[in-house]
Amino acid sequence: MPSPVLLVIAHGSRDPRHAATVHALTARVRSLRPGLRVETGFLEFNAPSVPRVLERLAAEGADEVVALPLLLTRAFHAKADIPSVLREARARLPRLRIHQADVLGPSPLLNAALEQRLYEAGLTPGDKSSTGLVLASAGSTDPEAIAVIAEIARELRHTGWCAVRPAFASAVVAGGSSRTADAVRALRAEGVRRVAVAPYVIAPGRLPDRIAAGAEESGADVLAGVLGPSPELARLLLTRYDEARVPVTGAISA
Repeated sequence: MPSPVLLVIAHGSRDPRHAATVHALTARVRSLRPGLRVETGFLEFNAPSVPRVLERLAAEGADEVVALPLLLTRAFHAKADIPSVLREARARLPRLRIHQADVLGPSPLLNAALEQRLYEAGLTPGDKSSTGLVLASAGSTDPEAIAVIAEIARELRHTGWCAVRPAFASAVVAGGSSRTADAVRALRAEGVRRVAVAPYVIAPGRLPDRIAAGAEESGADVLAGVLGPSPELARLLLTRYDEARVPVTGAISA
């Protein structure tokens, strides 16, 4: 039997760098697993939309789809938006079996990608013990998502960084957590001499730009790039795809 189609669901953005990054990531996924059909759909701003992709797959005779949210935490889009879109598609396309995979984070592969971006920005593994890290995510009004970011910050602290603080780009965040610039200044106030900012976001856009502006405003020493189409992230997409397939097909392809 053919493998289910992997449909990567991205949020979308008016910033063209967002869609370009998403397409680069899905191209890397295809290169890691030749023969797997990988499609991309967007919730808004970009084409094709998720419903249009599913309609096209059904018209082409696809039987089964694994819909994978390109999201790092389980917040509103994972809990409400995407399930709603998929429910409507199932009602319109009853012959197409659609399964929603889990969000990407948390995962050791994301942490590895994050540290790799920091090394690309000029740090070395030997710098960790003398560097404070700001883990800067987009932010959310969902307390579960905020708690996940705080837990990732604690995990990273145990990997050798001298201090780690979470920060958020969004102006509206559950719990009133700090902005990037505030987190950098707080580390300085604690006596940390070198501070690095690591954006915990997948693609460029308005909120990552806000993280970068906060890093510059507060005088951070190092600013890493977004996670982007990294090999770790591509492997993680395939991991989530396989996890979603197991109850359905009973097997994992190589």
